[in-house]
Amino acid sequence: MSAGLLGLLDDVAAIAKLAAASLDDVGAAAGRATAKAAGVVVDDTAVTPQYVHGVAADREIPIVKKIAWGSIRNKVLIILPIALILSQWAPWLLTPILMVGGTYLAFEGAEKIWGRLRGHEGHDKPAAAVGPEAEKTLIAGAVRTDLILSAEIMVIALNEVAHEPFFSRLIILLVVALVITVIVYGVVGVIVKMDDMGLALAGRESRASQRLGRGLVSGMPKVLAVISVVGTVAMLWVGGHILLTGTDELGWHAPYEFVHHLEEAVAHAVPGIGGFLGWLVNTFFSAVIGVIVGAVVVAVVHVLPFGKKHGGDEHEGGAGAASTAADDH
Repeated sequence: MSAGLLGLLDDVAAIAKLAAASLDDVGAAAGRATAKAAGVVVDDTAVTPQYVHGVAADREIPIVKKIAWGSIRNKVLIILPIALILSQWAPWLLTPILMVGGTYLAFEGAEKIWGRLRGHEGHDKPAAAVGPEAEKTLIAGAVRTDLILSAEIMVIALNEVAHEPFFSRLIILLVVALVITVIVYGVVGVIVKMDDMGLALAGRESRASQRLGRGLVSGMPKVLAVISVVGTVAMLWVGGHILLTGTDELGWHAPYEFVHHLEEAVAHAVPGIGGFLGWLVNTFFSAVIGVIVGAVVVAVVHVLPFGKKHGGDEHEGGAGAASTAADDH
C-alpha cells in the first residue's frame, strides 16, 4: 500500500513538473510573441493619444478606459477566435484580411493629412466636449483603428507560435492580448495625464517640483502635437508595411524584394548603426506605399457618390471627426 502511495506521489510530482514546464514554455513563447510585435505596439501607443488630445481633463481617463476595454474586446472576442480558426483551417485567408485592414489604416492616415491640408472648418471644439454622443463616436473611431493595429499584433504573435498545439496557442495569444493592452493603454493614460501631474507638482512648496511641474504643463501640448504627427505617420507606415509584406506573400515579390535588398545593402554598408538605418529604409518605403494607397482610397471616397457622403457629415462624425478635433488642439 505504501509503495503504491509512493508511486502515486511520484506520478503526481511528474505531472506537476510537466505542468510547470508547460507554463514556462507558454510564458517564454508569450514573451517572444510580444517582443516580435513590439514595433506595432509602439505605433498603437503613438496613435491612441490623438483621440483624447483636447478633451476635458475629467474625461481623459474614462475615455482611455473605454478604448482599452474596446481593445480587449477586439483582441479576445473578434481577432483571436478568427485568427485561431483561420490558422487552423484556412491560413491563406489571414494575409488578404490583414491587407484590407492595412488599406484602411493607410486611408485613415491619408485622410488626416487631407484634413490638415483643407483646414478644419466646423471643428473648433474637441469632439468629446460637444456631448455624450460625440464622445461615443470618438471612442468608436479609436476602437476601429485599434482593431487594425491589434489584428497585426495578434497575427504577428500567432506566426511566432504557429508550431504550438492549438490550446497552447490560445493561452499564449490571450496572454499577449492582455499584456499588450495593459502596456499600451497604461502608457497612454500616463501621457494624457502628464499635464495634470505637472499642475500638481507646480503647486508644491519645493522649487524643484514647481520647475518640473511648469515644464510638464508647458511641454505637454508640444509633446501631444508630436505624438499626433507620429500617430499619423504610424498609420501610414503600418498600413503600408502590411500591404508590402502581404503582396509578397500573395506572390507579387518585386516590391518587397526591392525594399528588402535596399534595406540589407544599407544595413551592411554602415557599421554600428546599419541595422537602424536599414529599418528606416523599410519604414520610409512602407510609409510611401501607405501614402500612395491611402491617397487613392481618399480620392475614391471623395469622388464617388457614396464617398462624398462619407467625406462629408458622415465621416466627420466618425473617426475622422475625433482625430480632426484632436488636431485642432
